[in-house]
Amino acid sequence: MIGTGFGSGLFPIAPATAGSFVSLLIYYFLPISSDSIALYLLIVVGFLLGVWATGTLSTKADEDPSKAVWDEFVGLWVTCLLLPKEIGWLAAAFIIFRILDILKPWPARRLEGLHGGLGIMADDLMVGVYGAILLNAARLAFFS
Repeated sequence: MIGTGFGSGLFPIAPATAGSFVSLLIYYFLPISSDSIALYLLIVVGFLLGVWATGTLSTKADEDPSKAVWDEFVGLWVTCLLLPKEIGWLAAAFIIFRILDILKPWPARRLEGLHGGLGIMADDLMVGVYGAILLNAARLAFFS
């Protein structure tokens, strides 16, 4: 259930996008701010849980199955770090995260090569860091 993002990874079209959207909704309705210790703990615990949960979905034939979308949850939460919890910023986080997750700039693509759940989770964690840096740089440069 966790590995599939509460079932969002079973969506027949674009399961990673569906998982990202569900993760954004969960984050939006959680009573935590983007700079709270609670969000950092959610990310750390979510990552560790995700290594296990997505690893249970991984097989030799398919090391990163499309239904394993918990990595999108954690990666998108990382992208939201320090951003205002407003619809515009959350929409930007969603779009930037999805673009970066598809492009997988270095070293994210290389991290994807790690085995099992660690490989599934690590690349999206890195992509989330890229997204957080880009969006927070834009916020500080143009909106502060």
